[in-house]
Amino acid sequence: MSSTRLPFAVQNWLCTHRLSMSAVLLGGALSAVQAQTAITVPVVSVQAQSVGQGFELDGTLQAVRQSTVSAQVPGRLMTLAVKAGDKVRAGQLLATLDDREAQSGVQRSQAQMAQAQAELHNAQAQFERTQELRRQGFISAAALDTAQAQLKAAQAGRDQASAGGRQASLSQGFTRVTAPFDALVLQTHVELGTLAMPGTPILTLYAPTPVRAVVQVPLSRAKQLGAAPQIEVQLPGADGSLQWIRPTQSRPLPSADPVSQTVEWRLDLPSTASQYASIGQQLRVRFAAGQAQRTTVPSSAVLRRGELTAVYVAQDKGFALKAVRLGADHGAQGVEVLAGLAANDRVAVDPVRAGLQGAQPAVAQ
Repeated sequence: MSSTRLPFAVQNWLCTHRLSMSAVLLGGALSAVQAQTAITVPVVSVQAQSVGQGFELDGTLQAVRQSTVSAQVPGRLMTLAVKAGDKVRAGQLLATLDDREAQSGVQRSQAQMAQAQAELHNAQAQFERTQELRRQGFISAAALDTAQAQLKAAQAGRDQASAGGRQASLSQGFTRVTAPFDALVLQTHVELGTLAMPGTPILTLYAPTPVRAVVQVPLSRAKQLGAAPQIEVQLPGADGSLQWIRPTQSRPLPSADPVSQTVEWRLDLPSTASQYASIGQQLRVRFAAGQAQRTTVPSSAVLRRGELTAVYVAQDKGFALKAVRLGADHGAQGVEVLAGLAANDRVAVDPVRAGLQGAQPAVAQ
């Protein structure tokens, strides 16, 4: 059986047309698939809205009752009965200093008191004898006056010795360092054997409640606040999430710091504020200063890539990436846009999907 072999030119023409038809069919199939899987991204229209005007600053959680216990008399530290983190009661012994010198002072004052009592007894007896002799006319009035002056001097000596005894006992008591109130030990400042002088810090105590937030407000911003600004403090909750609470009382100090040019605000917090926060912990403080019209976008619409901050803006065909400059974050009301967008621009709510090839804007919300 014989077969007819087509010329080479005819074979080449048939192959080329088959490939063209296959490409057409494949392109049509891909177009159909893309049409079925078109990416639509929700968009929102950019408009100005009324938002809370204010600013946020870093603050510190501070105990209202905090005390640094120091030595009041010189002496070497003999015992330190507590350590950082211990709970102490009012009047509890915290540390003791060497009291041998104080004990010698007590003994010396006791001896001076005994001497003064003896001199007073002698002066009293001499005065009574002089009074009797004066009644009998054996001595002059001047002798009686002298005896009376000696009696008063002896009484003053007795009082002086008594005061010295109390002072010596008080100094000996200062060698026993006690807690001034119910508290927790925050830090110890000395070790055993340290020679403490009057004013040397021994340890720091603080009461776990009440607590307050302390924030330094710059003078340039302090002028924006009215007589009773709305203030909120961000604190951790029971589940670890952050929540905003209002202080029970807020007050600025009457003077500004001459170096930092700031005014210290003290914000008293509820008793539950210290349950999930530690003394010294950094926190955020938000000051509200009225309402203002600002252009905002949802926080989810902002794309951050390194130093680039941008949003996807809906165009006739797809999306265009535009860099923006952002302002304050107003939470549920969105992020303030200072530059980069025009009124009525439509931005993609999901910037990740908007960046995919073939993404199209959905109907504006």
